[in-house]
Amino acid sequence: MNRLPPLRALAPAARALRWLAAACVLVAASGAALAQTTTTTSIYTCVDAQGRRLTSDRPILACNDREQRELNSSGTTRRVIQPTMTASEREAREARERDAAVERQRAQNIIRRDQALITRYPDKAAHEAGRKEAMAQTQTVVDAANARIAELAAERKALDDEMEFYKKDPSKAPPKVRRGIEDNAQAVEAQQRAIAGQQEERNRINARFDEEAARLKPLWQAKAADAAAPAKR
Repeated sequence: MNRLPPLRALAPAARALRWLAAACVLVAASGAALAQTTTTTSIYTCVDAQGRRLTSDRPILACNDREQRELNSSGTTRRVIQPTMTASEREAREARERDAAVERQRAQNIIRRDQALITRYPDKAAHEAGRKEAMAQTQTVVDAANARIAELAAERKALDDEMEFYKKDPSKAPPKVRRGIEDNAQAVEAQQRAIAGQQEERNRINARFDEEAARLKPLWQAKAADAAAPAKR
């Protein structure tokens, strides 16, 4: 019958196994760190103002005014570093970017405006109906002003008839009559100004609808072409 060795005899072997395991862990950690270091190492390269190719493990100050490349450890390009701009160059770039943003916003506003316009006036008939409606509103104001002028004319005739009694000496006419004539004349002028204002408004309306029609014409054509396309297919 075999007898098991005493525990004290096994102790050196156990210590050796623990040391070997610890050594394996250290080797693995060192390998991972080395791999990480190798992976993250970058090489910077450029051609300076004298035509010399420079290489460094960090961005090259001598090439701040020109393009330089950051390479991976394998030699492939990780990224291209653009030249460092001067203050005036940065201001110029920012100005260009602002102008471009304004232009983009303007283009978007035009698209939204045209979309709203064609939604409101889907065809030429709808647009002409809108023009007539806007013109009719101004005509309502003109008609009201003309009606008021007619009333003022009747009132003026009554005042003039009363002034006939003071034809030889108008200064003897009652103050009420004289004020009535002045007020009547001012009221007529106000109504005439209103009519003239509405005529200017009619001109503005026609100009606006003419401009809209010019913008809408290609939109209507595109809409008609889109509607006809499925039928052709």
